[in-house]
Amino acid sequence: MSDEIAAQESDAVGREKRCRNCGRTLTRDEVGLYKKLFNRAADSFLCISCSAEYFGVGTRLLEEKIRQFKEMGCTLFEQQGTSP
Repeated sequence: MSDEIAAQESDAVGREKRCRNCGRTLTRDEVGLYKKLFNRAADSFLCISCSAEYFGVGTRLLEEKIRQFKEMGCTLFEQQGTSP
């Protein structure tokens, strides 16, 4: 991980991220999904429900994509056995 990314993540510690559309508190996986599908450098995000609505798909499809990205080892997502 680059020093710049590490610094950004440490700055964000303790700040709760919320969906910019509905205001729901986001999980790390939802933030990771948004960054993966929309913009890796984003600083505002959509929850999985609002992302599904935007793309015109069901949340199950996006949940499956999260699972696939995790299996590929994508570091944008919470890996099993690690904490956010």
